[in-house]
Amino acid sequence: MIFGTLGRYFFVRYMVTTFWFFLGVISIVFLVDFSETAGRLAGLPGYSVSIGLLMTAVRLPLIIQQTVPFIALFVGMTVLIALNRRYELVIARAAGISVWQFMTPFVVGALLIGLLTMLALNPVAAWGQRQSEAMEGDLRGDPSYRNTLTVPWLRQISGRDDVIIGAKAFTENGMRLTNPVFIHFDSHNDIVLRQDAVSAKLEDGYWLLKTVVERRPGEIPTHLGEAKVRTNLKQDFVAQRLTQPETIAFYDLSNRISIAKSFGISTKALETQFNSLLSQPFLLVAMTLIAATVSLKFSRFNQSRSVILGGILSGFVLYVVTVLVKAFGSSGVVPPFVATWIPVIVAMAIGATILLHQEDG
Repeated sequence: MIFGTLGRYFFVRYMVTTFWFFLGVISIVFLVDFSETAGRLAGLPGYSVSIGLLMTAVRLPLIIQQTVPFIALFVGMTVLIALNRRYELVIARAAGISVWQFMTPFVVGALLIGLLTMLALNPVAAWGQRQSEAMEGDLRGDPSYRNTLTVPWLRQISGRDDVIIGAKAFTENGMRLTNPVFIHFDSHNDIVLRQDAVSAKLEDGYWLLKTVVERRPGEIPTHLGEAKVRTNLKQDFVAQRLTQPETIAFYDLSNRISIAKSFGISTKALETQFNSLLSQPFLLVAMTLIAATVSLKFSRFNQSRSVILGGILSGFVLYVVTVLVKAFGSSGVVPPFVATWIPVIVAMAIGATILLHQEDG
C-alpha cells in the first residue's frame, strides 16, 4: 500500500500537512518565547533585540521537540478529517482497501518524523539549550547562573577524610565551583570542620579553595586566602556527575551511560532519557492511532465536536502520563525501560484495539 499510487498520495498529504503545522508552531513559539525573553532580560546591561532573537533561535529546537507529539496528533486528525470530507477515504473503502492499508502511510510518516526528531532535532536541541543558558549567564554577569538550580551534593572519601561538597553553582563542567561548602566528618560521622569559600577549582589530586572561612566546633572562625583539600575525585567523574541528561545529544547518551557506570554513578536519569528518545517514533505512532480512532467516521460537513475533543484529551493524557512516568524513571522509582516504553506500548495497543472494534466489528 505504501508503495502504491494511493499510498504515496496519502503519505505526501501527511508530510505536507506536517510541514505546515511545524511552520505554524515554530512561528507562534518564536514570537511567544521572544516576548518572554525580552520581558525577563530587557533590563540587563548588554541586552539587545538581536541577542534576544539569537537566544530564542537557539532555544527553539528544545521547545519544538516537546511539541512534536501534539503535532503528530493534530496532523493525523487534520489529514484524516480532510480526506473524509472529500470522500477520498469513502472511495478507498469502496475499493476494498482496509483501514490498516490506508493507515500505513500515516504510520510510516509518524515513524519518520519520530526518527528525525530523535536523530536530528534532539542533538540540535541539546546544543541550543547549553548555548542559551550560557548566553543568559553572560548577560547576567554570572557564567554559573545556568547551573544554580542543578548542582547536586558530592561526597568524597579519600583515606580517612570523609567530605561532603556542595555549591551554589558550577562552571567548566564542574571543574570550578561557586560559593562551595566543604563539610568534613570524622570516623564517628561527627562534623569536625566546615570550609566556606568564594570558589573552588579541581586540580590534580586536590581542591584549591579561594577566600576561605574555616569553622571548627567550639573555635573562632579562621579566614584564609586559600586552602587545599585532598581529593581522589577525577575530573571526568565530576563532569559526569554534574551533567544534566537534557543537555546530552542522543548520539552521546550511550557513551555517557557507560562512563557513569564505570564511576559507580547512578544512570537512571541518563537511561530514562535514552529510552525516552528511542520510544519517540512509537509515541508518534500511538498519537496517530489515537487520531484515527476519532477521525475515521465519515462526516461530510463537520465532525462530532465531542469526538474530536475526546481525541485531543486522550492525546494530552498520554503525553502527561509519559512525562510523569519519565520522572519516576529518572528518580529510580520505576525502571527506566518500563517508565518510557510501557505507556507507549499500552497506548498503541489501545488505539489498535479501538480501530479493530470500529472497523472489523
